[in-house]
Amino acid sequence: MDIEFNKNEDVNKQLVYELKTKLKKIYLGGGEKNAAKQKEKGKLLARERIAYLIDKNSEFLEVGAFTADGMYAEQGGCPSAGVVCGIGYVSGRQCMIVANDATVKAGAWFPMTAKKNLRAQEIAMENRLPVIYLVDSAGVYLPMQDEIFPDKEHFGRMFRNNAMMSAEGIVQISAIMGACVAGGAYLPIMSDEAMIVDKTGSVFLAGSYLVKSAIGEDVDNETLGGATTHCEISGVTDYKHPNEQACLDSIRNIMSMLGAPQNAGFDRIKPVKPKEIETELYGIIPENRDKQYEIMDIISRLVDNSEFEEYKKGYGQSIVCGLGRIDGWAVGIVANQRKVVKSKKGEMQFGGVIYSDSADKATRFIMNCNQKKIPLVFLQDVTGFMVGSRSEHGGIIKDGAKMVNAVANSVVPKFTIVMGNSYGAGNYAMCGKAYDPRLIYAWPTAKIAVMGGAQAAKTLLQIQQASLKAKGEVITPEKEAELLKEITDKYDSQTTPYYAASRLWVDGIIDPLETRKVISMGIEAANQSPITRKFNVGIIQT
Repeated sequence: MDIEFNKNEDVNKQLVYELKTKLKKIYLGGGEKNAAKQKEKGKLLARERIAYLIDKNSEFLEVGAFTADGMYAEQGGCPSAGVVCGIGYVSGRQCMIVANDATVKAGAWFPMTAKKNLRAQEIAMENRLPVIYLVDSAGVYLPMQDEIFPDKEHFGRMFRNNAMMSAEGIVQISAIMGACVAGGAYLPIMSDEAMIVDKTGSVFLAGSYLVKSAIGEDVDNETLGGATTHCEISGVTDYKHPNEQACLDSIRNIMSMLGAPQNAGFDRIKPVKPKEIETELYGIIPENRDKQYEIMDIISRLVDNSEFEEYKKGYGQSIVCGLGRIDGWAVGIVANQRKVVKSKKGEMQFGGVIYSDSADKATRFIMNCNQKKIPLVFLQDVTGFMVGSRSEHGGIIKDGAKMVNAVANSVVPKFTIVMGNSYGAGNYAMCGKAYDPRLIYAWPTAKIAVMGGAQAAKTLLQIQQASLKAKGEVITPEKEAELLKEITDKYDSQTTPYYAASRLWVDGIIDPLETRKVISMGIEAANQSPITRKFNVGIIQT
């Protein structure tokens, strides 16, 4: 191991330590004081409910842990957007679990809460995963109702999805474990089955205070919409349980009786660990995002037995494509090469840049994987497509469009790992969030933006300078340096993986050593949803 490797290892281990430290803080939800209030009512916390529900010693893949991180400061923050979501195993069956965190503003719905819930439902719908809702929410956060209530991707879209999943035969089970108010009352009742915990669970369109002000009726919440009311009088709920543990046990029992899911037919054999040492991933990714490294050093530490069948090895070398296995699953890998390589014409190609020949190769490989029914894994560390007269004359726009077209129309499931840079149209071609990856996770080393910080800052500085000069202001070298630093700092803060994860541009940030688990669980989920569309590259022919 050289000094550079050791330096990279130290930096990346520190980034992982910071990641885990941030997650510990987020896992506290609304804090110890609010958690104590939950306990006083005899209630479990959201993460405790999930831990009790899922199979012992099984994996839980959280989606959106950093959602709303750093947002809603004026409202006191909203850790994880007040809801915990993820893929877990219940009675041996993969499920999407959605649990309101009542320690965060009584589980009220913020704009990002709706976005996160919709993402969870999207994953469930794409993969035909049963959904378990653990409901404990005060409903819409009224001071921000205009940002959550009426639009297409707002609160109401969830109920529309409830209806569509039910019609599609995707099982939805809800447990009412606390307050379930107003519009939020529809989510559990639009599920296929709803259970309620006695004395702590309640569901109604309007609470006792609103009923009093609206129609003058005096009634307590338990009589209005408690477990006895809805299980014995209204018939709204299907099961009544004395406590949360009994309720969660009931869900496990129901899940144990579900019929087997259909199989998409993705190939899997007995998993084998990589031959190369996986922890060496920390030493390979450079501290400086502009430095070179060999992408095969990454791939060989992700694929089973470190075996990889490279496609068109000598052609279009700024993208590496090939077949391998991850945790036994057959996968097609499309990865950016980060070192300078020599093209077939003897020309040097920069690492992380997509050239015409690379785009052509990737397009053909994506088509082959669709033909063979092999899931695709994109490993992103891309600065964009090559620019300049030579590239334009060579048709880079058309070749790039072919690749984007193939990614957009791919029918096999796609999984994206943002390892490093994810800039401009490179983000699109390498299956960024806009191109429907089944799952997209980032390493702590990721940076996501329209272009790199240095280039963007200089461009923004020129615009600001022109504006100031138009006003007759004199720009001294010192003022220029100050402006550049201010612009660079702001831009760089918006390119971090945490900024992306807080806005759900990625499903989460992971330790690189979790990459195999994420991809494997993702393909296992996708294998429950048979492919029903034909692959067609559209109007752009290859």
